[in-house]
Amino acid sequence: MKEMLKNTLILLIITVVAGALLGVVNENTKGIIAQREAEDKKAAYKEVFTSAADFRSKEAFMDDIIRAKLSENGFAAESIDELCEALDQSGTVLGYVFTITTHEGYGGDIVFTMGIKNDGTVNGISILNISETAGLGMEADKVLKPQFAGKNVESFIYTKTGAAADNEIDAISGATITTNAITNGVNCGLYYFNNYLGGADHE
Repeated sequence: MKEMLKNTLILLIITVVAGALLGVVNENTKGIIAQREAEDKKAAYKEVFTSAADFRSKEAFMDDIIRAKLSENGFAAESIDELCEALDQSGTVLGYVFTITTHEGYGGDIVFTMGIKNDGTVNGISILNISETAGLGMEADKVLKPQFAGKNVESFIYTKTGAAADNEIDAISGATITTNAITNGVNCGLYYFNNYLGGADHE
């Protein structure tokens, strides 16, 4: 009985000490991790808005009414997680950067940033998180990403027969689900821009 109590006490002490050490390590690394995440995020912003000198987060950009409107217009599977203003050296707003999650990916959620100039031109997208099929959906970064850059359209559609207009995107061969997910995510950002950020006259 005494041996059992002794072993229990030793195990308890080890557990308490290990928990305390883990807490200290977590506390010490939390700031470093947060800083790294902020740097990675800013790098993604910069990739889709290279002309911007800084980025300013917009607060309260989403509410239940807007969410309902997005859902009504075909974006129930998309969410706009963050919205930033892209600023020049003097603080003038050049456009916006969205962080968008689409829940329609074949392998799960796809998260990307998207830059839009004030005139409605899509600067491009930068994929932050994707877990699609190797050799198929994972080709999104190489195949889909370049096709959105520099386009000024109200929305995009994808095609399997070759893009013939600015609003058409060539689908990834064998990965229609991934193509559809990212195209819908981009269209979600465009819808928000056109309806809640003043929009622009598209060519």
